[in-house]
Amino acid sequence: MCGHGMMLRHLETQDAVRFVRDLSGHLNFESPLPRPTLEKDLTLTPDSICISLVEGWRGEICHSAITGSDGSVVHYKVKDPSFHNWFALALSLRDLEISDFPINNKSYNLSYCGFDL
Repeated sequence: MCGHGMMLRHLETQDAVRFVRDLSGHLNFESPLPRPTLEKDLTLTPDSICISLVEGWRGEICHSAITGSDGSVVHYKVKDPSFHNWFALALSLRDLEISDFPINNKSYNLSYCGFDL
């Protein structure tokens, strides 16, 4: 990351910390918070699949959920944009030294653990 990008991240972090401190000064921890009330039934449809696509800063993020016969979530998966590029990285490293990995990885701008979300 270039110096300007790092400085921008640093300033954003400082602003975020200042924002949280300002907000936390107005909280009253002695009185319990009211429990939220649901405006509608949030029961999930049984035996269904739902797929949602959202845009992240690296590209498309896909969420998929599958419900069981009682409407409970039995499987949930998130696919981050880096997923498709890991195979390309493996191909680009063929017949190269392992020491070339960090340079190639930076070239592909990949996420190691799906932290693009």
